Amino acid sequence: MKKIINAPENYTDDMLKGIYAAHGDQVKYANNDLRSYCIANKVPGKVAIVTGGGTGHLPLFLGYVGEGLLDGCGVGGVFQSPSAQQIFEVSKEVEAGAGILYLYGNYTGDIINFGMAAELCSMAGIAVKSITGADDVNSGAPEIRRGVAGIFFMYKCAGAKAAQLGTLDEVYEAARRAKENTRTVGFALTPCVIPEVGKPNFTLAEDEMAMGMGIHGEPGIWNGALKTADEIAEESLDTLLCDMPVRPGEEVALLINGLGATSVEELYILSNSVTEILASKDIKIYKTFVGEYATSMEMAGASISLCKVDGEMKEWLNYPVRTPFYTQK
Repeated sequence: MKKIINAPENYTDDMLKGIYAAHGDQVKYANNDLRSYCIANKVPGKVAIVTGGGTGHLPLFLGYVGEGLLDGCGVGGVFQSPSAQQIFEVSKEVEAGAGILYLYGNYTGDIINFGMAAELCSMAGIAVKSITGADDVNSGAPEIRRGVAGIFFMYKCAGAKAAQLGTLDEVYEAARRAKENTRTVGFALTPCVIPEVGKPNFTLAEDEMAMGMGIHGEPGIWNGALKTADEIAEESLDTLLCDMPVRPGEEVALLINGLGATSVEELYILSNSVTEILASKDIKIYKTFVGEYATSMEMAGASISLCKVDGEMKEWLNYPVRTPFYTQK
């Protein structure tokens, strides 16, 4: 294992110290807990949006805390859920008089701990509504699907509505609309190494890929010979459009997401393949996002997300945001 670290067990806290030192004008932590990550300046009367999840996925989770997006994040260890207490401390710090939306991935540990935090908030008189991202088509039936890169669209829509001072119900509805209209397919080319484990979390031969692999190394639907960008795009879109039909003339937002070790050049090659196939089906792309939005340490691979959009959702996707990791003017 070659990583720029001190002690593996200090990986998450050392990373957070670096972020606070570099971006103290934008983010802080609550109650002396580095892992209770919050926006530096809250807006009175605004619905607060709190997310959370394990380290190892930047910019996913804490990277979207900032103006126009999220207000706080419970930070777990690498690929581990944050604690209920951390989420509660974040909630108390960012609540601004209009309630809180919990918006996080559909993983068992997160569901349990966010549920416990919501109970603590209820006892403290803080109104909370909860919704999970569950966009990973290849991970099973809708109710058990993993939340992966497509949660970005939920963050954008809910964050914009909250910044416009929508009510808690309205912010929840914005997140729900994005959820219902978003699907993702992902694939891995290499494993990654968790610092405290020190070895790859799965194996793939040099000429193999894994379709449907999860961002924690969860098994996909097949391991086999590496395909071309065109072939990957075709299979992925067949899966996406079968699960969420898009009619000719309808518009989508497209997200091409790198998992941590895939070059931006390769992502644009994949983006071109996807764009050409969508054009052949007369599906219009309103906006394309290419880059790293939800990673898995240094895993090579990518994911493709589609979000069907209407006029209001377009406004939300265009809403300006500013975080230490992501800015949109």
